[in-house]
Amino acid sequence: MERRTALGLIAATAASFTALPSISAGATGQGNGGYTFALDKNVKRTPVRFRNRYGIELAADLYVPKNAKGKLPALAVSGPFGAVKEQSSGLYANEYARRGYVALAFDPSFTGESGGKVRDVGSPDINTEDWSAAVDFLGLQKLVDRDRIGAQGICGLSGMALTAAAADDRIKAVATASMYDMSRSMSRGHQDFYTREQRQKVVAHLSRQRWIDAENGTYARLSHEIPFDKNGDVAPSNRVLPKTLPADADPITRIFFDYYRTERGFHPRSINSTTAWTGTTPMSFFGFQLMTNLDLLAPRKALLVAGANAHSLYYSQDVQVKAPEAVGLLVVPGADHVDLYDRKDRIPFDKLDEFFTKNLA
Repeated sequence: MERRTALGLIAATAASFTALPSISAGATGQGNGGYTFALDKNVKRTPVRFRNRYGIELAADLYVPKNAKGKLPALAVSGPFGAVKEQSSGLYANEYARRGYVALAFDPSFTGESGGKVRDVGSPDINTEDWSAAVDFLGLQKLVDRDRIGAQGICGLSGMALTAAAADDRIKAVATASMYDMSRSMSRGHQDFYTREQRQKVVAHLSRQRWIDAENGTYARLSHEIPFDKNGDVAPSNRVLPKTLPADADPITRIFFDYYRTERGFHPRSINSTTAWTGTTPMSFFGFQLMTNLDLLAPRKALLVAGANAHSLYYSQDVQVKAPEAVGLLVVPGADHVDLYDRKDRIPFDKLDEFFTKNLA
C-alpha cells in the first residue's frame, strides 16, 4: 500500500465494501453482565460516580480485593480511546484488584456512561483532566493510601495518562499498554505519513465540517484518523470500524475488528464497536500536543508495554527516547497491538505488578 494513502486503517472507509460476515456481536457479554470478561471471585466491583474539575460526571467501576485490609495502593485505569470500562480497562482493573490493588476503571468524559452533553467527543485537555479526577476519587477512599496512587493507560488514553502525570505528582507511577499518542496520530497520521499538503487538506476538511455542524445544529460522526483515497482526497467514514469485515481488509483493521466487532470485545456503548467520534474531534488534537513536559515526570517512573508486532510500537519507543531517565520500555515478543487489550497470556501482568510494587512503595 502506498505510504501516502495508508492512513486511517482503523478509521475504515469500508462501510460500503463487499464484506465478510462478522461474528454476532449482540450476544457479547451476556454471561458477564455486559462485561467482556469474568469478574474474579476474590474481587468486589462497585459502580461509582465522581466529577472532574470541569464539573463533568464520570462513570467508573471500583475494583477492590475482598480480603482488603489496611491502606492499599491504588490505580486509575482507562482506555483504549473509544472503548468503555466494560472492556479492556475493566479487565486490567479486575486483574490488579486480584493482586491486591484498589483499581478504578473509568469512562472518559463524553463517552460510555460518563457525562458531557455532546456525546463521543475527545479532548486532549479534558481527557487528561479525567485522570487527575480519578486520582481525586481514589485518594478520598478510606482503603487507599494517597501516597501510593498510580495510573494504567491503555492505547489512546495512555498519552493522556502520561500527560496528567507530568503535571500531577500525586500520580506516583504510570504504566501504559499499546500506547498511542492521539494528538500525533490525528495531526500527522500513522507513522507520521501525512505530507504538509495532506495536513492542510485535513484542516480544510475539519473547517468545512464545522460550518456544516453549525448550520445543522448537530454533530456529524466521522473518522477521527482521516484517510485519503487513491485520488489523494480525504475519505472519512461514519464508523471507526465497518459493520462487517471486508475480504480485502488491511491487517490493522483486521486486528481491531477482531476485538471490537466480535464477541471477544464488542460493547454497545463503545464508539469503536458501533459508531464514530464527532467529526470535528481532531481539531483540538491538531492544536494541543500531548506529553510536552515529560521531563517533569522524573524521578517518578513510567513503564511502556508494547507488542513486538504492534503497528503502534514506535509511539512507545519515541517516548522512551524523549524521557529516558523516567521511562522504561517492555516489548512483548509475538504480541500485536490488540493482544495487550485482553490476552492475559500476552499481557505481562507479573512485570506490571512488579513495577507498581516497586514504584508505589
